[in-house]
Amino acid sequence: MSDRSLLSIDDLDVAGIREIVELSDAFEEVLRRPIPKVPALRGRTVANVFFEDSTRTRLSFEIAAKRLSADTVNFTASGSSLSKGESLFDTIRTLHAMGVDAFVVRHRAPGAARRVDGWVDTPVINAGDGAHEHPTQALLDLVTVHRRRGDVEGLRCVMVGDIEHSRVARSTIGAFTMMGMHVSVAAPATLLPTGIDDWPVDVVEDLDTALEKADVVYMLRMQKERIARDPVLPSLREYVARYGLTAERARRLPPEVVLMHPGPMNRGVEIAPEATEHPGAAIEEQVRNGVTVRMAVLYLALGGMP
Repeated sequence: MSDRSLLSIDDLDVAGIREIVELSDAFEEVLRRPIPKVPALRGRTVANVFFEDSTRTRLSFEIAAKRLSADTVNFTASGSSLSKGESLFDTIRTLHAMGVDAFVVRHRAPGAARRVDGWVDTPVINAGDGAHEHPTQALLDLVTVHRRRGDVEGLRCVMVGDIEHSRVARSTIGAFTMMGMHVSVAAPATLLPTGIDDWPVDVVEDLDTALEKADVVYMLRMQKERIARDPVLPSLREYVARYGLTAERARRLPPEVVLMHPGPMNRGVEIAPEATEHPGAAIEEQVRNGVTVRMAVLYLALGGMP
């Protein structure tokens, strides 16, 4: 990351992604130590500034920073001066004035992290901006496939579900294809974004046929909080029948297929409870790998600072 901020997966090239993957592998060894901590960022302060609810991303960034011996400040919109009318700009500038060394920002508005990056002279890491991007999720997804299958080039991924409203889809498709993976997407027409023909993906109509050739199956939940129009589906039952990873579909997947989901899961909708027990299920590994990936991103953002 040449400018030390990570706002989009497009901020990285192949070499930059490989650097993060290799560093994440090195930090995996750190987490296996009796005291899983290194002093790499001692004296630095990382502000986790979350204007949207989060469990996995917020906590893994906090754990990652602490594993690197950084101090953390956790800001959430509830209970803050935002309720008194304070603007995003003033909130960020206030935290900056307190001596924060890096910002991890999640916001419901696309482009919010990039705006914050323009207001401060410290690194900014995008932890999700609306339906736009989620670059560290894409990196941990790539690391998960790498740790399961080795070289990812040439692997075939089928991504299923709400593509239109998913920041994970945009970032992970970008990372996978940049590293030589082939990605197909399966979704109802109402959950495919305008301009999908310009994405580096194939759109498939028959999920069962696509699953027969898949090395990676990536399930996405419907982003109900971002869906403005209603209804987008004829019925939930029809959606599950056509696009859900049912127990029967999961039984047909070979054990070496990597099964992924960014969470939170809607069990019984996009993924059956039985599917999460498939030998290839890597959903908890994604969560665990999120810590080492975010350690790598924070280290590269702050490790070289004077």
